[in-house]
Formats: sequence, C-alpha cells, structure tokens
Amino acid sequence: MKKETHKINREGKRARADSHWKHTILDLYRRAEWIFERLTAIATIVLGNSMAFIIALGVEIFWLSNKRFYSQDIHYAIGDVILGFTFLSLFIIQKSFNHFSASLHLKINELVASHKPANNAVINAEEKSEAEITELSKEYADLARKDKGGGSRTTVN
Repeated sequence: MKKETHKINREGKRARADSHWKHTILDLYRRAEWIFERLTAIATIVLGNSMAFIIALGVEIFWLSNKRFYSQDIHYAIGDVILGFTFLSLFIIQKSFNHFSASLHLKINELVASHKPANNAVINAEEKSEAEITELSKEYADLARKDKGGGSRTTVN
C-alpha cells in the first residue's frame, strides 16, 4: 500500500513538472511572437518612411560614385546596379503599401463605426495582436456558419 502511494506521488510530481515545462515553452513562444510582432511593426514604420528612402538613395549614390565600382568587370557592375535598384524599390513598395493599408483601414473603420449592429471590437483591428485577430476571425467564422445554417444574426461580443 505504501509503495503504491509513493508511486502515485512520483507520477503526480512528474505530471506537474511536464505541465510546468509545457506552460513555460508556451509562454516563451507567446513572448517570442509578441517580440516579432513589435519588430515587424517597427520595421514597417522605418522602411516605409520617406527619410529611409532618402538615406538609401544617398547610400546608393555614394556606392555608385565609389572608384571601386568602376574598377569591376562590367557584369559585376550591372549586377550591382540591379541590386541597388532592388534595394531602393523595397522602400518604395513599403511606403505605398503603408499608404494603401492606412487608407483601407480608415475606410473599414468608418463602415464599422457607421453600422449600428456592427461589433466595434473590429475597429482598429490593425492595432491588435495576431492572436487577437485570429480569435476574432474564429468568432466571425462561427457566426457565418450559424448564419448559413438558418440561424438568426447576432453580433460577436
């Protein structure tokens, strides 16, 4: 009887330790995801800024005016020019995407705010974390399934 109690206690401790490690790993994953989202937001702001493009253009002009550039074989020089334009186009694309995205968010926020039965939880959804957006998406997918099934439309809380 005493051996069985001791065995059960060991198994319980092992299960608690396993559960603790699972929660620790999950917490680390969530923290890493949050940090990645913050870094992505910062990179989007920095790369989509007009000053970033001006700095990149200055670096490109300096690089093209460097004497080492002209001493290279013509194929390497052409490849470097293409690489430079690709580098600069990153900033242009990011800036245009930021502009498009901001205007789209503004339009959607206006539509949601002007519709009385709409759920205001989706206003400024671009500021929510990926996990929050995923959760809202699941709620709306469930709502759409219920609506297709002939149920009455209700708002998501």
